[in-house]
Amino acid sequence: MFGQDLPTLKTEIPGPQSRAYVDRLSTTECPAITARRARRSERSGVDQDPIVWAKALGSNVEDVDGNIYVDLTSGFGVASLGHANPAILSAGNDQSQTLLHAMGDVYPSNIKVEFSEKLAQICPGDLQYSILGLNGSDAVAAALKTALLKSAKPHIISFEDSYHGLFYGPLAVSGYRKSFREPFQSQLNKEVSRVRFPKNEGEISVCMDQLEKIAKTKNVGALIIEPILGRGGEHVAPDGFLTALRVWTQKNAIVLIFDEIWTGLGRTGKWFACDHEGVLPDLMCLGKSLGGGFPLSALIGTPDTMAGWGNSNGEAIHTATFLGHPVSCAAGLAVLNLLEKEDWPNTVAQKSVTLEGLLMKIVKKSEGKLSLRGRGYLQGLVFSDSTRVLALVDFLREQGYLVLPSGKNAEVLAVTPPFVISEQQILSFYQCLNQSIINFW
Repeated sequence: MFGQDLPTLKTEIPGPQSRAYVDRLSTTECPAITARRARRSERSGVDQDPIVWAKALGSNVEDVDGNIYVDLTSGFGVASLGHANPAILSAGNDQSQTLLHAMGDVYPSNIKVEFSEKLAQICPGDLQYSILGLNGSDAVAAALKTALLKSAKPHIISFEDSYHGLFYGPLAVSGYRKSFREPFQSQLNKEVSRVRFPKNEGEISVCMDQLEKIAKTKNVGALIIEPILGRGGEHVAPDGFLTALRVWTQKNAIVLIFDEIWTGLGRTGKWFACDHEGVLPDLMCLGKSLGGGFPLSALIGTPDTMAGWGNSNGEAIHTATFLGHPVSCAAGLAVLNLLEKEDWPNTVAQKSVTLEGLLMKIVKKSEGKLSLRGRGYLQGLVFSDSTRVLALVDFLREQGYLVLPSGKNAEVLAVTPPFVISEQQILSFYQCLNQSIINFW
């Protein structure tokens, strides 16, 4: 049944129709994007032209050539509850029949109100007041603005290898790849310091010392962190680190921002990654799976922190045409209801034990050549260099399994499947990986 199928391949990968579509795309898409594929091909020694998707359901994707794949990327984490989840589609379709568009900050829709109430209900502690957007960068940009208004202190601390988006505000604080920032450095916020993300408990004190040194010379108003580095390579914050940050930021009147765009909403086996340590931020950024495939993100904060904005005096100083888009809000409400009703965070905690166990078998087989890190359905196999990972990603795609590289040097094979992936699909992926991986480590 499409949605839970194993791979079915009809052509070479990518097939002739995919190649034809990519050729057409190259005549209209910004050449910087096409050039990226050429650079990856040069680095890895394999063809990196993409497949072109035609449809998707559950854990399956079908390309324009009729090839069926098992998606272990969740479509960049968007399809946590599966591609084209029927309940989410139904909610979006029903809403589109009654109210397709409202006027965000001027005349909000009833569904925006209902979604915002549900979001406040499921978020931990007193995270209550939200600013909605369409993507993760929107949420991070809103968080940075909020932190400045609350603290009245301009300097921001972030972490090396972090990824917070590519809009100007988020790009300035992202630590992932200098090459992303360098062309725009002259226009980016200069009030940013980055520190090393601690990889183990022994590095926590070193990091805290760095923070103290920065705070002595800079007027620090915000600290932003991913509890688990996503694009930066599935590094999990060591036990006690988020607690140490919470204590330190409170002591220094610094706004603590958790970017849970990748890690939130059940991905790690709890509602939010910060729940593993029981630490509450002042602000939390959500996105990706929040809309279940519809564009939706949110910044949610405590009443005290969000009070920095003051009350509206008739014209909002932070808004957008599609803020609180009714269809996205209806889909988002369906997502939150499904996560809660079907207890997906707990289900992920249980189901991911199988995935982690299978990947650990491969790690042990490698006799020290590989390692594994991550949590829940956010896992990464770590290799010695990126060329091997890029070649493996291409090989797995040719076998019908979609995965992505991560880490600043693409040294990690990221495995982030939809929550609805079947045990048979997981086992099939493992068998393919296990039989082939010796040729890549």
